[in-house]
Amino acid sequence: MAKAQIAILGASGYTGAELVRLIARHPEMEIAALTADRKAGQAMGDVFPHLAMIDLPKLVKIDDVDWSTIDAVFCCLPHGTTQNIIAGLDMNLRVVDLSADFRLADVEAYAHWYGLEHQAPELQDFAVYGLPEFYRDEIKNARLVANTGCYVATSLLPVMPLLEQKLIDPDAIIIDAKSGVTGAGRAPKEGTLHAEVSEGFHAYGVAKHRHTAEMDQEFSKAAGAKVICSFTPHLLPQNRGILATIYVAGEANAIHATLSARYGSEPFVHVLPIGQVPATRHVRGSNHCLIGVVPDRQPGRTIIVSTLDNLVKGASGQALQCMNIVLGFEETTGLEQLPLFP
Repeated sequence: MAKAQIAILGASGYTGAELVRLIARHPEMEIAALTADRKAGQAMGDVFPHLAMIDLPKLVKIDDVDWSTIDAVFCCLPHGTTQNIIAGLDMNLRVVDLSADFRLADVEAYAHWYGLEHQAPELQDFAVYGLPEFYRDEIKNARLVANTGCYVATSLLPVMPLLEQKLIDPDAIIIDAKSGVTGAGRAPKEGTLHAEVSEGFHAYGVAKHRHTAEMDQEFSKAAGAKVICSFTPHLLPQNRGILATIYVAGEANAIHATLSARYGSEPFVHVLPIGQVPATRHVRGSNHCLIGVVPDRQPGRTIIVSTLDNLVKGASGQALQCMNIVLGFEETTGLEQLPLFP
């Protein structure tokens, strides 16, 4: 049986390179096109030397892709640039978009949070939110999957089941999250220079980070009522990983039992024994999310610690998991690798 022919748009960024790394060992997929407008004509191995040993097509501009040979597309382009491009693709192509351009169902909310008018509102009605643990059935038949944000996946996985079961107070969710520098992308920015990040630790986007809208959208769906969470992101002086410490009003044993039951058969989400907490180094390079539950000193309050690799389960791994579902492959294919340690 012929392999699915894959195009990765925006392959010169971190998420594009991570997709190449993952798909290189996928038995049912073959990379047929890689695009990067500013680096068109270059070999992928020249842009990312760690991929030089793989036989890959050269980087080309999007307009130079032979779409007649492509079955499915991963879009790894910057926020605000993807809507028009996807709108111009053949309707028969299956697309997983790693930007934020189709994550918010309300196009007015998108305009508010991203400062841009939605350029393809007609496609938004078809977009399925890319969180397989909750939208697996919808993803199966989707033409367009809007992959989750990395902070958002780290936060939704432990909190949504608790809202569904009404185990926590929806008005008292506090998320204190930290991400490695790759979450900011590969484009040069003063704030992500080594000298600006190394030996330091700081909050950013306080009370206004764009991922907050995504969390509120999905938390509200789970709760069946409007939820507005408190979320503060921080930048860690490390390359990979997200760790979220989440404070909720709810009983720890019931929370732990519910999460353990909810994820007992999931291949990539794992709940630790009560009282244990995970670290980013426990998931590095893998598609796994680890969740720890600890009773707070205050009765009736619980601390949840959730961690994943922002480039894998927070981005490219999650996207591949979604595409496996879309194309009818075993969901874990190409994602079986264990975390790197140390």
